[in-house]
Amino acid sequence: QVQLAESGGGSVQAGGSLRLSCLASRGTSRSYCMGWFRQAPGKEREGVASIDTLGRPRYADSVKDRFTISKDNAKNTLYLQMSSLKPEDTAMYYCAADVIGSCRPTWSALYWYNYWGQGTQVIVSS
Repeated sequence: QVQLAESGGGSVQAGGSLRLSCLASRGTSRSYCMGWFRQAPGKEREGVASIDTLGRPRYADSVKDRFTISKDNAKNTLYLQMSSLKPEDTAMYYCAADVIGSCRPTWSALYWYNYWGQGTQVIVSS
């Protein structure tokens, strides 16, 4: 059973930075495509970024050039470095793991991901 636990959320002013972490069960980041998702109040959960077992990232257009997804397999940890934050980035952020190593072409579709963390809140004030 894969377990995921996010941390690093908080409150920051617009233009600031935060780094989220997701501690995963041993071997998860080495074996599966992993992703970051977010859900703002009253909105659907959406994909932010994904990374496959070879470390190749993909991003939603809304965060490209501002967010960076990475992982440390030795630490079983997935990261999301967020810079130039905007109020519209305010959301609960979740990490998730697929059941295969390659991220799907439609990587941002929630149904690919069998495992989810509990989320960490990010609030960006203007």
